[in-house]
Amino acid sequence: MAPKKAKKRAEGASSNVFSMFEQAQIQEFKEAFTIMDQNRDGFIDKNDLRDTFAALGRLNVKQEEIDDMLKEAPGPINFTVFLTMFGEKLKGADPEETILNAFKVFDPEGKGTLKKDFVTEMLTTQADRFSPEEMEQMFAAFPPDVAGNLDYKNLVYVITHGEEKDQE
Repeated sequence: MAPKKAKKRAEGASSNVFSMFEQAQIQEFKEAFTIMDQNRDGFIDKNDLRDTFAALGRLNVKQEEIDDMLKEAPGPINFTVFLTMFGEKLKGADPEETILNAFKVFDPEGKGTLKKDFVTEMLTTQADRFSPEEMEQMFAAFPPDVAGNLDYKNLVYVITHGEEKDQE
């Protein structure tokens, strides 16, 4: 009765997988799953993966690579297993915490704010540089206080949740 054991394991793994994601995220995963489930049988198998790679322009994927991907699943990959696998990959990678930690590097005293001038300099001179228009838009949406401090904790909350904490 090996299939029953695999099914039970998949169910156990999935018991809270739907609570790990917001409804909109689940819908996005469902769309991705549907795109990958090329033959529309409700499961992602070798052929589905090969066809998905082909659709993405990768035509000569080694069978070994596909087998390795399928081995990561506890059994046949239905939507719940697919979601569980993503959940396990993303576990501990809270986007809010990740972004906050990036700001905290520049806030050793842990005040929760950074000087507007410093934020402007960092965002316009480093890595993926912001344009003056983008800086203007950001400070219009997140105005610094009278002392010129940007509340980055609120900024991160809005980036990751879509609305301000204080507002209903």
